[in-house]
Amino acid sequence: MNAQETNGLPYRGTGRTPPAAPYEERSWPEGPRWRSFSGGPVLPAPPDDDEADRRLGPADAPRRAPANEIRLVNASILLRRPLLVTGRPGVGKSALAFRIARELSLGRVLQWPVTSRTTLASGLYEYDVIGRAQSGQAWYVAQQQTAPAEGGDPVPVSQPPTDIGDFVQLGPLGTALLPYRLPRVLLIDEIDKGDADLPNDLLTLFEDGWYSVPPLVRVRNQSLEVTVHTADPGGFAPVREGIVQARSFPVVIMTSNGEREFPEAFLRRCLRLDMPDPGAEGLAELLFAHFSDRLGDMQGKLIRDFRSHSEQSDGLAADMLLNAAHLATSGSYAYEKSDDDEWQAVLSAIWHPLNGDGTGRSD
Repeated sequence: MNAQETNGLPYRGTGRTPPAAPYEERSWPEGPRWRSFSGGPVLPAPPDDDEADRRLGPADAPRRAPANEIRLVNASILLRRPLLVTGRPGVGKSALAFRIARELSLGRVLQWPVTSRTTLASGLYEYDVIGRAQSGQAWYVAQQQTAPAEGGDPVPVSQPPTDIGDFVQLGPLGTALLPYRLPRVLLIDEIDKGDADLPNDLLTLFEDGWYSVPPLVRVRNQSLEVTVHTADPGGFAPVREGIVQARSFPVVIMTSNGEREFPEAFLRRCLRLDMPDPGAEGLAELLFAHFSDRLGDMQGKLIRDFRSHSEQSDGLAADMLLNAAHLATSGSYAYEKSDDDEWQAVLSAIWHPLNGDGTGRSD
């Protein structure tokens, strides 16, 4: 989408809007001078996939994002700052990254799920040093086996060991910082599950917009530019002198379930969006996106029942409503009969409290 068409605010929260111009000709709102980056060479348009449609439903399904979501997404884009999204499980925090990527046609979302074992290096790149050593050893053995006998004819030299770039794989974070013309969308999911040092480790990276790949730095005198694997399926990208530098700072969506506190220095460099539980209108849009009008008259009652169960259970995830809707439209249950024992038993099984102890209490 041409940013000028919306007075410099690219995200409108209405769904996908096809760009008015090809990727190479599209404009993007300028960021602050101190958040400008000049990486290169500029890469072609990133690939796309159907993950957004799978998660969100068809692109033409109506949706009206809350004003606060639109405001903060646009602010994060204009300021080139990460957006920290908080809220209870199931409110759609991760889905926001896919809505942004689809509406702004920025290609597939780069997903970096965080666990207690996640490190900054694992998000940037991986180097298969053992694989490269084995490749070099195999080449050396092949050379010895094809050496000519004394006085014999020379034997053609076999191919040299595989290039080092074949053993370097950029992670989702590392791929997001490649010099694309337009920003990639990076989803850092459940960052609060990571090591306590991870938020601080991200600070310098987000400020500077570049990182080095030491294995490539060490060979830059022999190989000024090396082509490496990226986090996109079948993707490759050139890296010059072992340095990856952004050109358009990525749209970074970091989700948190509020399981820990973050350092002040980290929070100061982020914008924060707290997502509330969806209301009746939001749930209706969610159902329509995935089921169109297949629910018919059942939709209103299903939403009322879900909200009632959610209040009694101290909150239910929205995807639990989708599960119930799928069962209701499968033809296997008589949902119209609210007193049907089998249906009520199924609802009790799929609409369980988020804390898992059956009490609905979170403490």
